[in-house]
Amino acid sequence: MPAARNGRIERGVMRLSDKEGILKQSIEILARIVGDDSVPRNIRRAADEAKTRLLNREDTDTVRAAYAISILDDISNDPNMPLHTRTLIWNVVSQLEKAMEGQQGKSEGS
Repeated sequence: MPAARNGRIERGVMRLSDKEGILKQSIEILARIVGDDSVPRNIRRAADEAKTRLLNREDTDTVRAAYAISILDDISNDPNMPLHTRTLIWNVVSQLEKAMEGQQGKSEGS
């Protein structure tokens, strides 16, 4: 059942501010991973690349999120990754997927 907000029914469409917040939060988490010396260098490098992709304003939000998800998915099963870092990466991927689903719902409803 669609959620009613301010008298208006929203059908699974994510507001721009929500998506921007998710991207900003993801960038902050990735920056923490990059700055964590307990994380192996290859994982920090991949997190930095994913962060750079998210910051690239030339692409749409969906493309930026897809690039970052792809990079993070590739490293998420690295056996040398600390457990706390793996959890952070999985959370970032989950949030980015949520942002992408919101964007797809918006384009389908238009």
